[in-house]
Amino acid sequence: MPKRALITGVAGQDGSYLAELLLDKGYEVYGIVGPVLGELLDTAIEKGGDRLHLLDGDLSDMDSLLACVNMARPDEVYNLAAMSFVGDSWEQALRTTDINAVGVLRLLEALRQVAPEARFMQAASGEVFGKAHGAAQNESTPLHPRSPYGVSKAYAYFITLNYRESHGTFGSNAVLFNHESPRRGVNFVTRKITDGAARISLGLADSLPMGNLDSRRDWGFAGDYVDAMWRILQQDEPDDFVVATGEAHSVREFCEVAFGRVGLDYEKYVTVDERFLRPADVDVLLGDASKAREKLGWEPGVSFRELVEMMVDADLACLQAQA
Repeated sequence: MPKRALITGVAGQDGSYLAELLLDKGYEVYGIVGPVLGELLDTAIEKGGDRLHLLDGDLSDMDSLLACVNMARPDEVYNLAAMSFVGDSWEQALRTTDINAVGVLRLLEALRQVAPEARFMQAASGEVFGKAHGAAQNESTPLHPRSPYGVSKAYAYFITLNYRESHGTFGSNAVLFNHESPRRGVNFVTRKITDGAARISLGLADSLPMGNLDSRRDWGFAGDYVDAMWRILQQDEPDDFVVATGEAHSVREFCEVAFGRVGLDYEKYVTVDERFLRPADVDVLLGDASKAREKLGWEPGVSFRELVEMMVDADLACLQAQA
Protein backbone atom coordinates (compact mmCIF):
# COMPACT_ATOMS: atom_id res chain seq x y z
CA MET A 1 0.00 0.00 0.00
CA PRO A 2 1.37 3.45 -0.86
CA LYS A 3 1.88 5.97 1.92
CA ARG A 4 -0.86 8.54 2.34
CA ALA A 5 0.06 12.18 2.88
CA LEU A 6 -2.13 15.16 3.78
CA ILE A 7 -0.85 18.60 2.76
CA THR A 8 -2.50 21.81 3.93
CA GLY A 9 -1.87 24.76 1.65
CA VAL A 10 -1.27 22.38 -1.25
CA ALA A 11 -2.10 25.07 -3.83
CA GLY A 12 0.69 27.38 -2.63
CA GLN A 13 4.35 27.57 -3.58
CA ASP A 14 5.60 24.96 -1.10
CA GLY A 15 2.51 22.79 -1.31
CA SER A 16 2.69 22.41 -5.07
CA TYR A 17 6.39 21.48 -5.00
CA LEU A 18 5.82 19.04 -2.13
CA ALA A 19 2.84 17.41 -3.86
CA GLU A 20 4.99 16.80 -6.95
CA LEU A 21 7.81 15.34 -4.84
CA LEU A 22 5.51 12.97 -2.95
CA LEU A 23 3.72 11.87 -6.10
CA ASP A 24 7.11 11.07 -7.64
CA LYS A 25 7.78 8.90 -4.59
CA GLY A 26 4.55 6.96 -5.11
CA TYR A 27 2.43 8.55 -2.37
CA GLU A 28 -1.31 8.94 -2.35
CA VAL A 29 -1.62 12.68 -1.77
CA TYR A 30 -4.56 14.51 -0.20
CA GLY A 31 -4.34 18.27 -0.43
CA ILE A 32 -6.45 20.81 1.42
CA VAL A 33 -7.28 23.79 -0.76
CA GLY A 34 -9.12 27.04 -0.19
CA PRO A 35 -11.71 28.69 -2.45
CA VAL A 36 -9.13 29.77 -5.08
CA LEU A 37 -7.12 26.93 -6.59
CA GLY A 38 -4.86 28.86 -8.97
CA GLU A 39 -2.44 27.34 -11.49
CA LEU A 40 0.45 26.15 -9.32
CA LEU A 41 -1.00 22.65 -9.01
CA ASP A 42 -1.27 22.04 -12.76
CA THR A 43 1.87 19.88 -12.89
CA ALA A 44 0.90 17.94 -9.76
CA ILE A 45 -2.61 17.33 -11.10
CA GLU A 46 -1.19 16.07 -14.40
CA LYS A 47 1.36 13.90 -12.60
CA GLY A 48 -0.92 12.62 -9.86
CA GLY A 49 -3.93 11.39 -11.79
CA ASP A 50 -6.13 9.47 -9.37
CA ARG A 51 -3.41 9.63 -6.65
CA LEU A 52 -4.01 13.34 -5.99
CA HIS A 53 -7.17 14.18 -4.08
CA LEU A 54 -8.17 17.81 -3.40
CA LEU A 55 -10.19 18.46 -0.26
CA ASP A 56 -12.09 21.55 0.86
CA GLY A 57 -10.83 22.62 4.29
CA ASP A 58 -9.86 25.61 6.41
CA LEU A 59 -7.55 25.91 9.40
CA SER A 60 -10.10 28.23 11.00
CA ASP A 61 -12.83 25.53 10.82
CA MET A 62 -12.39 22.55 13.16
CA ASP A 63 -15.20 20.53 11.58
CA SER A 64 -13.64 20.78 8.13
CA LEU A 65 -10.27 19.64 9.48
CA LEU A 66 -11.83 16.63 11.20
CA ALA A 67 -13.55 15.72 7.93
CA CYS A 68 -10.35 16.09 5.90
CA VAL A 69 -8.29 13.98 8.31
CA ASN A 70 -11.02 11.36 8.44
CA MET A 71 -11.11 11.16 4.64
CA ALA A 72 -7.33 11.13 4.13
CA ARG A 73 -6.41 8.83 7.03
CA PRO A 74 -2.83 10.04 6.52
CA ASP A 75 0.49 8.48 7.44
CA GLU A 76 2.13 11.90 7.13
CA VAL A 77 0.75 15.43 7.50
CA TYR A 78 2.53 18.55 6.25
CA ASN A 79 1.05 21.82 7.51
CA LEU A 80 2.03 24.44 4.95
CA ALA A 81 -1.12 26.59 5.06
CA ALA A 82 -0.62 30.03 6.57
CA MET A 83 -1.20 33.74 6.32
CA SER A 84 2.31 33.98 4.98
CA PHE A 85 2.94 37.63 4.07
CA VAL A 86 4.87 39.21 6.94
CA GLY A 87 4.09 42.78 5.86
CA ASP A 88 0.32 42.26 6.03
CA SER A 89 0.40 40.69 9.48
CA TRP A 90 0.32 44.06 11.25
CA GLU A 91 -2.94 44.98 9.47
CA GLN A 92 -4.37 41.46 9.82
CA ALA A 93 -2.96 40.44 13.19
CA LEU A 94 -6.11 38.66 14.41
CA ARG A 95 -6.60 36.70 11.20
CA THR A 96 -2.89 35.83 11.07
CA THR A 97 -2.99 34.53 14.64
CA ASP A 98 -6.17 32.51 14.08
CA ILE A 99 -4.76 30.72 11.01
CA ASN A 100 -1.06 30.44 11.83
CA ALA A 101 -1.33 29.75 15.57
CA VAL A 102 -4.78 28.53 16.63
CA GLY A 103 -5.19 26.80 13.26
CA VAL A 104 -2.21 24.58 14.04
CA LEU A 105 -3.76 23.70 17.39
CA ARG A 106 -7.00 22.76 15.63
CA LEU A 107 -5.12 20.54 13.19
CA LEU A 108 -3.09 18.84 15.91
CA GLU A 109 -6.26 18.19 17.88
CA ALA A 110 -7.97 16.76 14.78
CA LEU A 111 -5.03 14.40 14.33
CA ARG A 112 -5.07 13.42 18.00
CA GLN A 113 -8.76 12.50 17.71
CA VAL A 114 -8.81 10.84 14.29
CA ALA A 115 -5.26 9.83 13.24
CA PRO A 116 -3.03 9.77 16.35
CA GLU A 117 -0.34 7.66 14.64
CA ALA A 118 0.17 10.14 11.81
CA ARG A 119 3.50 11.93 11.56
CA PHE A 120 3.10 15.72 11.60
CA MET A 121 5.40 18.42 10.24
CA GLN A 122 4.82 22.08 11.07
CA ALA A 123 6.29 24.61 8.65
CA ALA A 124 7.89 27.01 11.10
CA SER A 125 9.74 30.11 9.94
CA GLY A 126 13.07 31.83 10.44
CA GLU A 127 10.96 34.85 11.43
CA VAL A 128 10.51 33.24 14.86
CA PHE A 129 14.09 34.31 15.62
CA GLY A 130 13.46 37.93 14.65
CA LYS A 131 15.78 40.06 16.75
CA ALA A 132 18.27 37.22 17.14
CA HIS A 133 21.68 37.47 18.70
CA GLY A 134 24.73 35.71 17.31
CA ALA A 135 26.11 35.05 13.86
CA ALA A 136 23.58 32.43 12.72
CA GLN A 137 20.41 30.96 14.15
CA ASN A 138 20.15 27.25 14.94
CA GLU A 139 17.85 24.99 16.95
CA SER A 140 19.24 26.39 20.23
CA THR A 141 18.75 30.08 19.40
CA PRO A 142 16.14 31.79 21.64
CA LEU A 143 13.02 32.94 19.82
CA HIS A 144 12.41 36.70 19.57
CA PRO A 145 9.84 37.34 16.79
CA ARG A 146 9.37 40.91 15.55
CA SER A 147 6.01 40.74 13.76
CA PRO A 148 2.53 39.30 14.37
CA TYR A 149 3.46 36.73 11.73
CA GLY A 150 6.61 35.73 13.61
CA VAL A 151 4.72 35.55 16.91
CA SER A 152 2.05 33.32 15.37
CA LYS A 153 4.71 30.99 13.99
CA ALA A 154 6.41 30.86 17.39
CA TYR A 155 3.13 29.70 18.97
CA ALA A 156 2.77 27.02 16.28
CA TYR A 157 6.33 25.87 16.96
CA PHE A 158 5.71 25.49 20.68
CA ILE A 159 2.26 23.89 20.39
CA THR A 160 3.78 21.26 18.09
CA LEU A 161 6.49 20.66 20.66
CA ASN A 162 3.84 20.52 23.41
CA TYR A 163 1.76 17.87 21.61
CA ARG A 164 4.93 15.87 21.07
CA GLU A 165 5.81 15.95 24.76
CA SER A 166 2.27 15.78 26.21
CA HIS A 167 0.37 13.52 23.83
CA GLY A 168 3.15 11.52 22.16
CA THR A 169 2.38 13.05 18.76
CA PHE A 170 5.07 12.50 16.14
CA GLY A 171 5.36 16.25 15.67
CA SER A 172 8.40 17.91 14.09
CA ASN A 173 9.14 21.53 13.24
CA ALA A 174 10.88 22.57 10.05
CA VAL A 175 12.21 26.06 10.79
CA LEU A 176 12.31 27.26 7.21
CA PHE A 177 14.31 30.33 6.36
CA ASN A 178 13.25 32.38 3.34
CA HIS A 179 12.73 30.18 0.31
CA GLU A 180 11.60 31.41 -3.08
CA SER A 181 10.82 30.26 -6.61
CA PRO A 182 9.02 31.38 -9.77
CA ARG A 183 5.85 30.23 -7.97
CA ARG A 184 6.22 32.86 -5.23
CA GLY A 185 3.42 35.44 -5.15
CA VAL A 186 4.18 38.92 -6.49
CA ASN A 187 3.32 40.46 -3.10
CA PHE A 188 6.59 39.02 -1.73
CA VAL A 189 9.68 41.19 -2.03
CA THR A 190 11.70 38.68 -4.05
CA ARG A 191 9.08 38.17 -6.73
CA LYS A 192 8.30 41.89 -6.70
CA ILE A 193 11.93 42.49 -7.63
CA THR A 194 12.16 39.87 -10.38
CA ASP A 195 8.80 40.82 -11.86
CA GLY A 196 9.80 44.50 -11.69
CA ALA A 197 13.13 43.91 -13.41
CA ALA A 198 11.42 41.92 -16.16
CA ARG A 199 8.75 44.59 -16.67
CA ILE A 200 11.27 47.43 -16.82
CA SER A 201 13.45 45.53 -19.30
CA LEU A 202 10.40 45.08 -21.57
CA GLY A 203 9.35 48.74 -21.29
CA LEU A 204 6.26 47.89 -19.22
CA ALA A 205 7.39 49.95 -16.19
CA ASP A 206 10.00 52.61 -15.50
CA SER A 207 10.72 52.26 -11.76
CA LEU A 208 10.46 49.89 -8.80
CA PRO A 209 9.56 51.37 -5.39
CA MET A 210 10.98 49.33 -2.50
CA GLY A 211 11.31 49.39 1.28
CA ASN A 212 14.48 48.67 3.27
CA LEU A 213 17.20 47.66 0.81
CA ASP A 214 19.66 46.78 3.55
CA SER A 215 17.64 43.96 5.15
CA ARG A 216 19.54 40.70 4.80
CA ARG A 217 17.92 37.29 4.41
CA ASP A 218 18.98 33.69 3.97
CA TRP A 219 17.29 32.87 0.65
CA GLY A 220 17.01 29.35 -0.76
CA PHE A 221 14.99 27.51 -3.42
CA ALA A 222 11.57 26.18 -2.37
CA GLY A 223 12.09 22.98 -4.35
CA ASP A 224 15.11 22.16 -2.19
CA TYR A 225 13.25 22.95 1.02
CA VAL A 226 10.33 20.56 0.44
CA ASP A 227 12.88 17.76 0.12
CA ALA A 228 14.05 18.65 3.64
CA MET A 229 10.44 18.53 4.87
CA TRP A 230 10.03 15.00 3.55
CA ARG A 231 13.33 13.89 5.09
CA ILE A 232 12.23 15.23 8.48
CA LEU A 233 9.23 12.88 8.58
CA GLN A 234 11.35 9.86 7.59
CA GLN A 235 13.36 10.03 10.83
CA ASP A 236 12.90 7.44 13.56
CA GLU A 237 12.01 10.11 16.13
CA PRO A 238 10.31 13.52 15.86
CA ASP A 239 12.68 16.47 16.05
CA ASP A 240 13.12 20.10 15.04
CA PHE A 241 15.38 21.26 12.22
CA VAL A 242 16.55 24.59 10.85
CA VAL A 243 16.44 24.56 7.03
CA ALA A 244 18.61 27.26 5.47
CA THR A 245 21.49 27.88 3.06
CA GLY A 246 23.84 29.49 5.60
CA GLU A 247 24.30 32.58 3.41
CA ALA A 248 22.69 36.00 3.96
CA HIS A 249 22.19 38.48 1.12
CA SER A 250 20.68 41.95 1.19
CA VAL A 251 17.62 43.10 -0.71
CA ARG A 252 20.03 45.40 -2.53
CA GLU A 253 22.07 42.39 -3.70
CA PHE A 254 18.89 40.70 -4.86
CA CYS A 255 18.06 43.79 -6.94
CA GLU A 256 21.59 43.91 -8.36
CA VAL A 257 21.50 40.30 -9.54
CA ALA A 258 17.92 40.52 -10.87
CA PHE A 259 18.46 43.68 -12.88
CA GLY A 260 21.88 42.46 -13.99
CA ARG A 261 20.17 39.40 -15.50
CA VAL A 262 18.34 41.71 -17.94
CA GLY A 263 21.37 43.95 -18.51
CA LEU A 264 20.24 46.86 -16.34
CA ASP A 265 21.74 48.84 -13.45
CA TYR A 266 19.27 48.56 -10.55
CA GLU A 267 20.36 51.92 -9.10
CA LYS A 268 18.73 53.70 -12.05
CA TYR A 269 15.32 52.16 -11.39
CA VAL A 270 14.94 51.12 -7.74
CA THR A 271 13.68 53.78 -5.32
CA VAL A 272 13.02 53.69 -1.57
CA ASP A 273 9.39 54.37 -0.63
CA GLU A 274 8.52 54.82 3.05
CA ARG A 275 5.16 53.13 2.48
CA PHE A 276 6.99 49.81 2.29
CA LEU A 277 8.97 50.18 5.51
CA ARG A 278 7.80 47.90 8.35
CA PRO A 279 7.08 49.06 11.94
CA ALA A 280 9.68 46.69 13.40
CA ASP A 281 11.88 45.24 10.69
CA VAL A 282 14.34 42.39 11.13
CA ASP A 283 17.81 43.43 10.02
CA VAL A 284 19.36 40.01 9.42
CA LEU A 285 18.12 36.43 9.35
CA LEU A 286 20.79 33.80 8.79
CA GLY A 287 20.25 30.10 9.41
CA ASP A 288 22.65 27.39 10.51
CA ALA A 289 21.40 24.10 9.03
CA SER A 290 24.28 21.98 10.33
CA LYS A 291 21.88 19.61 12.09
CA ALA A 292 19.84 19.07 8.92
CA ARG A 293 22.99 18.41 6.93
CA GLU A 294 24.25 15.91 9.48
CA LYS A 295 21.06 14.05 10.46
CA LEU A 296 18.97 14.39 7.30
CA GLY A 297 21.75 14.30 4.71
CA TRP A 298 20.18 17.43 3.22
CA GLU A 299 22.00 20.06 1.16
CA PRO A 300 20.59 23.04 -0.76
CA GLY A 301 21.09 22.49 -4.47
CA VAL A 302 20.35 25.93 -5.96
CA SER A 303 22.64 28.90 -5.29
CA PHE A 304 21.50 32.45 -4.56
CA ARG A 305 22.41 33.69 -8.04
CA GLU A 306 20.81 30.68 -9.73
CA LEU A 307 17.62 31.28 -7.75
CA VAL A 308 17.36 34.96 -8.67
CA GLU A 309 18.13 34.34 -12.33
CA MET A 310 15.63 31.44 -12.46
CA MET A 311 12.91 33.77 -11.17
CA VAL A 312 13.78 36.60 -13.56
CA ASP A 313 13.81 34.22 -16.53
CA ALA A 314 10.39 32.84 -15.55
CA ASP A 315 8.90 36.33 -15.18
CA LEU A 316 10.33 37.38 -18.56
CA ALA A 317 8.86 34.31 -20.22
CA CYS A 318 5.47 34.90 -18.60
CA LEU A 319 5.30 38.56 -19.60
CA GLN A 320 6.45 37.84 -23.15
CA ALA A 321 3.80 35.13 -23.49
CA GLN A 322 1.14 37.66 -22.45
CA ALA A 323 2.27 40.23 -25.02
